[in-house]
This record gives sequence, structure tokens and C-alpha cells, in this order.
Amino acid sequence: MRKKYIYVAVAVIAVAFVSYRLTRNDGAKVPAPEPSRSGAPMEVNGVVVMPREFSNVITLSGSVEPNEQVQIRSEVPGIIRSLTFKEGTMVAKGQSLLRIDDSELQAQLIQAQSREKLAEDNENRARLLLEKEAISQQEYDVAHADFETAKAQTALIKAQLAKTTVRAPFSGKIGLRSVSEGEYLTPTTVVANLLSINPVKILFSVPEKYSSQINVGQGLTFTVSGSNTKYKAEIYAIEPGVDAATRTIQIRAIAENPEERLFPGAFARVELPLDRIENAVLVPTEAVVPIQNGKQVYKLENGIAKATPVEAENRTRQHVLITSGIALGDTVLVSGIMSLKDGVPVRVQVVEHD
Repeated sequence: MRKKYIYVAVAVIAVAFVSYRLTRNDGAKVPAPEPSRSGAPMEVNGVVVMPREFSNVITLSGSVEPNEQVQIRSEVPGIIRSLTFKEGTMVAKGQSLLRIDDSELQAQLIQAQSREKLAEDNENRARLLLEKEAISQQEYDVAHADFETAKAQTALIKAQLAKTTVRAPFSGKIGLRSVSEGEYLTPTTVVANLLSINPVKILFSVPEKYSSQINVGQGLTFTVSGSNTKYKAEIYAIEPGVDAATRTIQIRAIAENPEERLFPGAFARVELPLDRIENAVLVPTEAVVPIQNGKQVYKLENGIAKATPVEAENRTRQHVLITSGIALGDTVLVSGIMSLKDGVPVRVQVVEHD
């Protein structure tokens, strides 16, 4: 019985506590929600699109190449008797670079010259006998053929002797040698590299979409690693076909290098100017937003931000060239781009852009 009274008392106390809490909460002040500001115009900056001159300059990666380059080798095998060049120096066209031992060929030449002299004497006697009708025409023809064969053999040995002296095929700077005097040299052994480095060639590739804007004789500038000096070059050759793997066209330009500051193999950063547009539609780069199907900008239209798809052809560090979607005189928004939505009311402060 006593347990029943205890349960009742506990229930009454619980109900009283709940009633007290509800009464306390009803009397508390609840803060009212802040009024919505969705209808207030958003403060943004904008620029008025004005006609500008645009020079389309594309930056490309290239490399410096020698004007001419060859690996010095010997056409005939043999022992090196003399090396007549100094590493890393300029050599002239036709200058002797090395000489192969030719003692065996010299002996063969003496032998061939003796046979040639004998064949010549036989041919002369046969001619006199033919004039006296002492021999037949066939016998004379045999003597004449022997003489011609002997002359050819002599000429062959002389040609081999000439190859024992290796000469520079053009003027240039010769590199480090890989052989020494007394070494047996074969035609597969590279003696040294010979390079002509004034002028030098600049090799680079251009995307195929620019192919119609590039011509032989067109000028360009370039820099090399470790130097801010700008060098000038001129296009002299264009590959007639497009590389199917890279969709680019290879181009060669030529640049003067009188002080030999440009080294073959060096990286070249090429700046190639293309067409020039007088009244170009340029917008700041920060105004262009990439979207799924292209690019868009926000322009001011009757006090609201209007999302406008655009087509952009080229760009620089500061500007984007717009070919459609924006016209001269339009106001393009350049701040708060990530917070803007199509149709949002805006209050625009017009600023200038470089």
C-alpha cells in the first residue's frame, strides 16, 4: 500500500516540474528572425568594354640548334699518325684534322703506277702496229682496255690515300676529341663533333590552328635559360605537314650569334607575334568564368547581372579576347564573380582596367 502512495507522489512531482518548465519557457523572449536582404542590390565592380588594339603573341617552347653539325669520322680504318686540331677551337673549311697511316697505300700506289706505265706503253705499240695493219683491231682493243683498267686502279688508290687525311667539311668549332695518336681508328669511331654556331637555328612547334598566320620571313623573339636577354630570329623554314600525334607544325628560325652566347641544345622560350586587331573586344581575365560547355561572363543589363556565354579566342596575362557574346560598350562585372547568379540585382561601380 505504501508503495502505491510513493508512486503517486513521484508522478505528481514530475508533472509539477514539467508544468514549471513550460511556464518558464512561455515567458522567455524569443529573438525575432533578421529581415531577409535578398532583395538588396549586390555591390560589385565593373568595366566598360572599349575598343583596344590587340597583338596576339603566343609563347612557345623551343630549342637552340647549330646551323650545321657533323660527327667527324674516318672513311678508312688505320692507325692515327697525327691529330692536327686543338679541342674547343675554331677550324676552317678544308683544314686537316687528322691523318691515318698511309704507308701501305703508298706502296700500292707505286705498284699501280708501274702497271699503268707498262699498260700505256703496250697500248702505244699496239696503236703503231694497228696502223701498219700488223695486228687486228681486236688485239688493239685488248691493249687499250688494259691501259684504262690500270689508270682506274691508280685513281682508286689515290682516292683511298686522300681519305687518310680527314678535313673539316665546313668552318666551325670542334668539340672534345675521343681518340689519341697511335690508336686504331675505324669508320664507326667518332673522333669529335664539329658545329657551326653562328648563326644558330631555333626549332619550335606551333599548334595547327595558327598555321595560316605563320609565314617565312616572319620575325620573333626568344630568351634562353639563365638570361633575360631577348634575341631576335626570323622564320626561314616551315614543315609542310601537321604532326598527327601532337597536332603541331614544326618551324625553324635563324638567329645571329656573333658573340657565341647561344649554345646548341639550350632551351628557348619563343614569343611569336601573330595577327594584330585594331578594335578588339578585350575583358579582364578575372571576368571570364569557365562553365561546362565553355566560358561565360556577367554583364550589367537593366540593373541585374546577366550570365552571358562567350567565345574566347586568345588571352594574355591581363586580358581575354572575346569574339562573340560581348559587344563594345557593354559593362562587364569583374568582382564578386563567385557569388553572382543570373538575374541577381547589382549596384555597379565602374572602374578602369589596363
